[in-house]
Amino acid sequence: MSAPLFAGRVAIVTGASRGLGAEIAQRLAAEGAAVAAIDLKEEWAQATVETIRSAGGRAIAVGADVSSRDAMHRAVARTSDELGPADILVNNAMWNRYAPIAAIDEADAGRMFGVGLGGIVWGIQAVAPAMAGRGGSIVNIASVAAKVGMANALLYCGVKAGVEGLTRAASVELGGAGIRVNAVAPSTVATEGVRAMLDADRLDQRARQTPLGRLGEPGDIADAVLFLASDRAAFVTGQTIYVDGGIGHALS
Repeated sequence: MSAPLFAGRVAIVTGASRGLGAEIAQRLAAEGAAVAAIDLKEEWAQATVETIRSAGGRAIAVGADVSSRDAMHRAVARTSDELGPADILVNNAMWNRYAPIAAIDEADAGRMFGVGLGGIVWGIQAVAPAMAGRGGSIVNIASVAAKVGMANALLYCGVKAGVEGLTRAASVELGGAGIRVNAVAPSTVATEGVRAMLDADRLDQRARQTPLGRLGEPGDIADAVLFLASDRAAFVTGQTIYVDGGIGHALS
């Protein structure tokens, strides 16, 4: 029987209370990682932690607004104190509002930029010193929206394109310290949140537009994240893997 992929390692996952973040946190834990599940409020991440613990894993819930530099640095410091220095960081947290261009206001723009881009900057900044020399893997969650234009999604498309840019730049700057930085770009994933936002007809349309004929599942995205986080991707950095069933090519 092979050893777990992440035995003895510590992982941080932001936006870990539900959907993709919860799935990724649970899968990392199932492969042996001790996991810090971060969300805006600690109690929101507690269900993910309890699921991990009930399966025999180690995890803590941490409350932090990832758009705040100080809050993200405190969250990483707490993780180090309770679990050990981070070996893996998954920047998954996102806050989103779809709106036509004329309806965008400063509050929504600030929040989207703060969580979707600032959260990644502060996360990388906070974990990099302890990863340097030891090696580490940072995986950012981008989106097929980075390369496909969508109506009412100017901010979302822009933020996710920015995630890819941040990923490339960080991989160049941190490569010499042995830190790999990559991204995973999903299309529509059948999470509870997406099903609440899109009606059945729109979900069916998205599935029919996808060359593989279905929506993504959280496990599809988690598989790609785990690959990039693992030593199996030891020579992979600065890359974005599109886990989109081919819809990015169909729509572009």
